[in-house]
Amino acid sequence: MHRCMVLLLVAVLMAGCTGQQTAKPPADAATFPVSSTAFDDGGMIPREYTCDGSDRSPPLAWDSVPGEAVSYALIVEDPDAPFVTFSHWIVYGIPHRTLALEEGIPAQAELPGGIRQGTNGFGRIGYGGPCPPAGAPHRYVFRVYALDIMPDIDGTADRERLLAAMEGHILAAGELTGLYGRNA
Repeated sequence: MHRCMVLLLVAVLMAGCTGQQTAKPPADAATFPVSSTAFDDGGMIPREYTCDGSDRSPPLAWDSVPGEAVSYALIVEDPDAPFVTFSHWIVYGIPHRTLALEEGIPAQAELPGGIRQGTNGFGRIGYGGPCPPAGAPHRYVFRVYALDIMPDIDGTADRERLLAAMEGHILAAGELTGLYGRNA
């Protein structure tokens, strides 16, 4: 009897963890392209931007959002990770005139121009590249959000704190998806 209750509890907890929300712009919000010179949308992320390489952040660029955008935020996540959507990079407070992040952003909480990096799923500040278990390639979604605010977050934010701060303030969003897998 005890073993059945434990298995039921594990199943319930696993089901609850897999349904993590991603910040969604309003249905009528604009979208904009996000790109990288390192890989194409739907293409393989080069090894150098993963834990198997130098684990440095790839270059990213996006189009401006006209009008009332005050800042941009970036969340990079692996929706194929077991049990949870795993965050690989949290960046916020990107001024509205900044339309790109260069390759190899240093792993520090504060960057020039007021840009801040949060805590990723590895428990570290900055970028943590793809590092999936052996098997089929995982998807890594680089989502850039145009916000009508400059997020007011004390300290560094993790994914959940940034999502909460952005709620109701997303004007538009764009995304780039890369793939990475490791052999068994």
